[in-house]
Amino acid sequence: MAPAAIRSPTFSTPSTTASSPPLHSMSLLIVGTLAFDSIETPYERRERVLGGSATYCALAARHFAPVRLVGVVGQDFGRDRLADLASRGIDTEGVEVAAGKTFFWEGRYEADWNTRHTLKTELNVLEHFDPKVPRRFTDSRFVFLANAAPAVQRAALAQCPQAEFVMADTMNLWINVAREELLELLQRVDGLVLNDEEARLLSGERNLIAAAKKVLSFGPRFCVLKKGEHGAFLIGRDVHYALPAYPVNQVMDPTGAGDSFAGGFMGYLASVQHTGSATLKRAMLYGTVTASYCVEGFSVDRLRDTSRRQVEERFNELCGLVSV
Repeated sequence: MAPAAIRSPTFSTPSTTASSPPLHSMSLLIVGTLAFDSIETPYERRERVLGGSATYCALAARHFAPVRLVGVVGQDFGRDRLADLASRGIDTEGVEVAAGKTFFWEGRYEADWNTRHTLKTELNVLEHFDPKVPRRFTDSRFVFLANAAPAVQRAALAQCPQAEFVMADTMNLWINVAREELLELLQRVDGLVLNDEEARLLSGERNLIAAAKKVLSFGPRFCVLKKGEHGAFLIGRDVHYALPAYPVNQVMDPTGAGDSFAGGFMGYLASVQHTGSATLKRAMLYGTVTASYCVEGFSVDRLRDTSRRQVEERFNELCGLVSV
């Protein structure tokens, strides 16, 4: 079924019709974690559900472009889970199955959803992960380095000589324990995704605008500041854009929302092969939409079962909410 017609907001986007590039050039390479999560929310608790930064990102990005996935899982992950990802248009050739157990995270959310407690983290096979990008993935022009150690992100990027647009994610841990490696990585990326706390920690600035500008001085052309239920900011050398979150009726599990946002954002950019300011703004809308579907279910359940038509319908709705 063809997707719903896109109602454009107040900016234009490049055409992707007759002159569209071949599928291999439209592919998005995602490097990150695949995991098992045990999650407790005010509503219920689930044990060992599918998670990981690359998993959420890939399931969101698949709506827009072919996805190439690089990561590592243990022997307990199961071929059926990889087959399920493959059946949804995600190329898993770059997922290594290593001896041992899959990365595991356990967490609990408070009723406000903004307070999360990490109860347990087991790196398992992720501890010695050395990313190996398959040869046929090395021509990827669009690359997303999902949350991982900066050394892992740099090693993966070094295997992508044709990368033209690279965005990375990070977290407090890497800012604290691998700052120099992270700063070296930032000289080679176009965009960085991080939240308020991470932006302040990385920059040393309390004001968020000042923090974002300091981050840009490290090398990226733009950064996306994630603000959870309050939306996101896009701040770059030639663009400033604030976007509210989509008003979902009920949040079931916010795990992976930021990764889902990044997947929608990067998937759309890979599909149009354009990264001008207007296109970045439109990508923000798509990222917001994919994140909104993520939080409506536990783990990847809602995101996995969402169709492109549903994404377009909610995109149109969001455009109506933010247009003036």
